[in-house]
Parts: sequence; C-alpha cells; structure tokens
Amino acid sequence: AWDVSSASYVQAFSVTSQEATPLGLYFKPDGTKMYVVGSSGDDVNEYSLSTAWDVSTASYVQAFSVSTEETTPAGLTFKPDGTKMYVTGQQGDDVNEYTLSTAWDVSTASYAQNFSVAAQETGPAGLTFNNDGTKMYIVGVISDAVHQYSTVAYTETLDLSTGSVFEITP
Repeated sequence: AWDVSSASYVQAFSVTSQEATPLGLYFKPDGTKMYVVGSSGDDVNEYSLSTAWDVSTASYVQAFSVSTEETTPAGLTFKPDGTKMYVTGQQGDDVNEYTLSTAWDVSTASYAQNFSVAAQETGPAGLTFNNDGTKMYIVGVISDAVHQYSTVAYTETLDLSTGSVFEITP
C-alpha cells in the first residue's frame, strides 16, 4: 500500500462525454463518488461508483458550473464531510469556496467566497488540506512550487475578508 513502485495498471474510465480537458480529480473518502473538474466544461462533474474505488463501475450523475467564478478550473477538493467544495483556477488565481446544502451533491452547491493566491502563484493547479483543515496547500504551474497557507480548523469560523486566512466553516 502507498508504494507507487509496486503499482500496476488496471483500467481507465473515459470522462470525455462530460469533460474534454480533465485537470482535477477527487474521490469521496468512502470511494462511492468521484468528481472531475476541467477547463473545457468549466464545471465539476459528479460520478457514482457502484463498487467503491472501482472506476469501471462509475456512472455520470450531474455537473455544477463554476464558470461564473473560474473559466480555467484546475484543482478540486472537498471538506471531509462533503459540505464544502474548493476549486482552484488559473484565470482568477484563487481558491473558490462553495457550500453544499446536501453533502456530496454538487447540484446543491452555492458560491460562498474566494481567497486570492495571486501574490504567490498566478497558475494555481492542485490543492489539498491537511486532515484537520489547519493548512492549505496549492501547487502552481508558474512558480513550480508548493505553497502552504495557515487556515482555521474545520470546526472554527474566521472572516475571509481579512485576507490573512482562508475560511473553513463547519
């Protein structure tokens, strides 16, 4: 487990019908949902997996457009309970936060706010958080670097308008 040198190819699942330029991928922690973000559709595509972690059992469910906030979405992650979704983009050079009124259902997403990373990176791509949400990491294609940000824990709330931290609310 976790050793890429022991990996062997198993199979592929095409997302071309929904996204011609897939850039970001996220799996629900139990492996029953898969999310793909890309720059040709400017949306987050949701798939259900009838067998957890087996992409051959994936079926398309729905999409959520992020084009109002970002026309070149590249990175995607979720809060561990599925009530928040975060999308990075190379057009806005920021992280966009969305609230999901039903966990893991992108059709219930609504835009909340964004956090600019332009001072550090003008081509943000992948993003992730540490396990308790106190650190955010952005990888950039312009700086070729991993940028670390301090955040507030998932259980706390802080005003994003200060610009010094990224809000993560329960």
